[in-house]
Amino acid sequence: MSEVNELELDETKELLENKQYTRLRQNFEDMNDADVAAVIGELDEEDRLKAFRILPKDMAADIFAYLEVEQQQGIITSMSDREAANIINNLMADDATDLLEEMPANIVKKLLAAASPETRRDINHLLRYPEDSAGSIMTVEYVDLKESSTVEEAIARIRKIGLDSETINVCYVLDPQRTLVGTVALRYLLLSPPDAVIGEIMHENVIAVNTLMDQEEVARQFQKYDFTAMPVVDNEKRLVGIVTVDDIVDILQEEATEDMEKMAAIVPSDKPYLKTGVFETWKKRIPWLLLLMISATFTGRIITSFEDALSACVILTAYIPMLMDTGGNAGGQASVTIIRGISLNEIEFSDMMHIIWKEFRVAIICGITLACANFAKLLWFDHVTAVVAGVVCLTLVITVLLAKLVGCTLPLFAKKLGFDPAVMASPFITTIVDALSLITYFQIATRLMNLI
Repeated sequence: MSEVNELELDETKELLENKQYTRLRQNFEDMNDADVAAVIGELDEEDRLKAFRILPKDMAADIFAYLEVEQQQGIITSMSDREAANIINNLMADDATDLLEEMPANIVKKLLAAASPETRRDINHLLRYPEDSAGSIMTVEYVDLKESSTVEEAIARIRKIGLDSETINVCYVLDPQRTLVGTVALRYLLLSPPDAVIGEIMHENVIAVNTLMDQEEVARQFQKYDFTAMPVVDNEKRLVGIVTVDDIVDILQEEATEDMEKMAAIVPSDKPYLKTGVFETWKKRIPWLLLLMISATFTGRIITSFEDALSACVILTAYIPMLMDTGGNAGGQASVTIIRGISLNEIEFSDMMHIIWKEFRVAIICGITLACANFAKLLWFDHVTAVVAGVVCLTLVITVLLAKLVGCTLPLFAKKLGFDPAVMASPFITTIVDALSLITYFQIATRLMNLI
């Protein structure tokens, strides 16, 4: 939703309070639909319902599509069957489907009963596809043309159905079996002779996606080909809908948010932060916190098993946090880079050896740099012996090496096994690296300092 213009919001509240509905309606007609939705969305529930009822009928559905789901539910449940039918019938099929998927079953039944047969058919068509697939996000409002039609006939058809279509910039050419055989841009139709046949001027090399393709892969196809709309076909190559770039923007935001939440060890949520209750937020966060807490107990057991080493040289204890934090940070850097590469389709499991070799070299350079800086600091500022400084710095090099190898390989294995690579991000990797760094630290200490 657009950012709210405070002046427009204040004026809207004042006009509603003074019951100057005609002037408010004129204001809305002069504004962009997204800006109107932003203003209405900031009103309290009672004023929101009043403002929405003021809207002209031809604007109401467009503005309704911009509102948040909770606001849509509040408005639609307050409407009569006739008013609700007007909204549903004028929404694009994919927007109407998204709305119904969030509604309680009794309201869905009411809305489908009020919808026109054509709208009901389109919605049911979209609802049968798996969640997060191309079929579930596509719209069935597009311009299709016959291969045998002339340019004049095509333009006449665009005039007839164009207003109800998601886009008319690209038209899709079908054969008698509704197989997608080509596309033709509107500008070519306008510049071609009226008697030219569509089949002769169409672009035959069509890029399409399957109805069952994951929405994240669909987004990658948009990025690769720089399209604003892409046709969706079934297994027989028959055109069933199109996906438009506005849906892709929403998907990219949704997928990025989901990955960020998984990387922070949070169960993904589809609600905005301020709309999510305390108890619901607790439920999203506590599973991973419990798992990480339990796994972190292994770190404590490692420290306990080397109590004699620590008691013989207590100064070693002071550098445990530094080693664990450095290892966690190094592993996190590697994992985030690899996860990002996987999400952009830049990295495959087959690239693992190349990745390991690269991260190995990076880890050695980073580890030696950190060790040199730390060695000087330990001698000059901490005044420890050269042996202690050597133990800490050697551990540091090995810890960085292990951390980067763990950080770059775990996401690849997760992807290979069918898990989301984002799950293997910083918190999970940090727990593993903490244990490895402590084992390395105490093993080096016991051998170099003969503590046990």
